[in-house]
Parts: sequence; C-alpha cells; structure tokens
Amino acid sequence: MNEKLIAFLATGFGSGLAPFAPGTAGTLIGVLICLIFMPFPWIARFLVVLALLAFSFYVADQAEKIYKRKDDQRIVIDEIIGFQITMIPVAINVLNLCAGFILFRIFDIVKPFPIKNLQRLPGGWGIVADDVVAGIYAAIVLWLLIYFLKF
Repeated sequence: MNEKLIAFLATGFGSGLAPFAPGTAGTLIGVLICLIFMPFPWIARFLVVLALLAFSFYVADQAEKIYKRKDDQRIVIDEIIGFQITMIPVAINVLNLCAGFILFRIFDIVKPFPIKNLQRLPGGWGIVADDVVAGIYAAIVLWLLIYFLKF
C-alpha cells in the first residue's frame, strides 16, 4: 500500500489529525464502523474484528515508519479496533455504544496493568496491543454491567 493510503487508514480516515483528543476522535470513528455491522450476527462481527485486528497491526506498523515516531498520536487505528473489541460481547444499540465508548476511553487513558507495559512492544504490536487489552477490559466490564444490572 502507498503511504497516503496507509496514513489515511492509520489516522482513522483523518480523525487522528484532530487538534484535540485524536484518540477520542478515532474512537468515534470506531462507533460509526460498529454501526455498519449492527445487522450482522455476533459470529460475523467477531470474524470481521479478527480480520480488522490483523490489518491494524500492519497499518499501525507502516504508519509508525511514515511518521518516524513511536506510537504517534495521529495513529488511531488502534482505538478503532479496541472499540470494536469492546463491543463484541454485547448487542449494538445506543446505550451499549455510549457505555462501551466511555469504558473503552477510560481504560485506554488510564492504562491499568498490563496495558501500559504493552506499549513497549515493537512497531505495530506496541501501538495496537494496549488498545486490544483496553478493549477486552472494557468488554468485560460492559458485559458485567449488562448481565448484573440488566443495563
């Protein structure tokens, strides 16, 4: 892929170029992508997320080479995939999207153990892995909220 396409995808269609909170802007693109897959059954969504996950490692790695900076804030494909992971175990509806968005952003910003350590991984792995785990943490909390509180 050429550099312009890599940059376009890595920045979440340009959302990562936002002057304030580019990670949040990227997560909002993740919400829109999630809405596209709303009518699909759970297993189809899961398979799409797996494919997007593999793709995001590659794109993030290439974008890091383009920007010549470790985990550049313009790269938000990791937030996009992390949010997709957050939404895997739950129905896609307005309430779950809002709760998932908030939970994912909290885990992505606070970076509880071992999330922060994952950023040390090389290349695209270090960019994406921390958001994958933030997405897993957010998915667990979201599922527990729904299960126990009938959220």
